[in-house]
Amino acid sequence: MNIRVGMGFDVHQLQPGLPLWLGGVQIPHTHGLLGHSDADVLIHALCDALLGAASLRDIGWHFPDTASEYAGIRSTRLLEATMQLLAERGWHLVNADVTVMAQQPKLSPHIESMRAALAPILNADLDAVSIKATTTEKLGFTGRGEGIAAQAVVLISRD
Repeated sequence: MNIRVGMGFDVHQLQPGLPLWLGGVQIPHTHGLLGHSDADVLIHALCDALLGAASLRDIGWHFPDTASEYAGIRSTRLLEATMQLLAERGWHLVNADVTVMAQQPKLSPHIESMRAALAPILNADLDAVSIKATTTEKLGFTGRGEGIAAQAVVLISRD
């Protein structure tokens, strides 16, 4: 069996009046993330971790923010395409562990919905998808409410 680990990281700026998408779930909040797609930092970090583990470069290489076909796209579609790239090479997810850094809004009430949204796309059991949220104790750009960051670690394997 061949196994690999990948790590991904993403950051997007918060802006008033935009929808906030995290982990494929729309979260009620006064601000949303600014980006070419729906700017779902959790999924973007997850895509980068998966692509990196399979040595397939990064999300910007496969889905550039200069390509009009990705303007406003739901990040769940990018994750589906990422999983297809891995499947074509015989890789599958063993587990994923994601941490979202946001001062606001409180994400704890939405964690299970995010896990439930992502597990089927990842072709994984629910217990193979871990999502955690933390504040940065009002430090840095996340602590000031200027943006949200996410970090993901994945383990993939192929027989």
